[in-house]
Amino acid sequence: MVSSLVDFLHNNPLIAYLCGFDTLKPLPSYWTFRRFLKTFDHAVLSSVMKSLVLSLVEKGIIDSSFIGLDSTPVAANTSHNNPKSFLPNKFKPDHPPKADTDCKLGVHTASNQANEKKYQFYWGYKNHVLVDCISGLPINEKTTTAEVPDSTIALDLLADTHSFLPITECTFLADKGYDTKEIYRQVGELYQGECIIPLNKRNTKNPKLLPQGNPVCAAGLAMWKAGKFSDHGRTRQKFCCPLKSSKDTGCPCHHKNFYNGKKHRGCTKYITIPDDLRLSVDRSSKSFKRTYSLRTECERYNSRFKHTGQERMWVRNKHSVTNLATFAHLTLLAVAVVAVTGKPRLSYRKLKSIKRMI
Repeated sequence: MVSSLVDFLHNNPLIAYLCGFDTLKPLPSYWTFRRFLKTFDHAVLSSVMKSLVLSLVEKGIIDSSFIGLDSTPVAANTSHNNPKSFLPNKFKPDHPPKADTDCKLGVHTASNQANEKKYQFYWGYKNHVLVDCISGLPINEKTTTAEVPDSTIALDLLADTHSFLPITECTFLADKGYDTKEIYRQVGELYQGECIIPLNKRNTKNPKLLPQGNPVCAAGLAMWKAGKFSDHGRTRQKFCCPLKSSKDTGCPCHHKNFYNGKKHRGCTKYITIPDDLRLSVDRSSKSFKRTYSLRTECERYNSRFKHTGQERMWVRNKHSVTNLATFAHLTLLAVAVVAVTGKPRLSYRKLKSIKRMI
């Protein structure tokens, strides 16, 4: 917090001098630091972060061959996020907190597993960070409100990264929240790369199929093909009841659509034909599983990012939250620069080892 920062600078004048303050004059007050966070241009911090990333690229530490994207929830400074609070309708979108009018209602899942149903609501923001999955260091980041879907930020963040660090022929890793056709198409066509993303089934059903690929109806009969059609950017194969034209045989399971009095009777099923990159990836292969294991570097970096105090904010506006998140990334990048340029070379992932050296 700012109060702790002010006390630390007063008690350590040497550090205050190294930070650029004139120790012969009074140090800035608490409100000066608060006003700085709220009004400072974030574009300046972004340019500093990009320069640090390029510096580590020149030293061979950061590489764009394997990059991963993930988001971290950032809780707002409001009593609505207090688990001991008994406010009525505290997680209703039409009852936003008055302490922070910029924050939005979001949901955070406890696991990426398909059978995991644990989740929690919160008011706040998200920090989306693109990480080098080899070094475990950040490349680019963006802060949004909590209601913004993760997949909608990926395209803009990749394009902004490509403007200062080419990501051509990269391998993009992400969780199933980024499993969209647009991401596969942009990474494959624009950057000539590949995506390693688990399949998000989106509540789709897995019908029982015969070895020939035909589904089985409720009565246990093999269904017939009845043509293809395209809608919403996808191509689907239609299957119909094999007894729909029979005049003497009835439906063994007495399906309601078979006795509807229409010419085209019987049940129908549709199977999407894999005509895009998203459905053509073999996610059961060893290569996919081995490469996807690199995404754990995103989780490790998010843990270090939260350790800097970004999991729960103490400021109450989006601009200050954005600046604080970028300051945290700058700190971890600066630690990496000091670690690789100092003698002896230290681990660029451990902040405590740098503190001991200083």
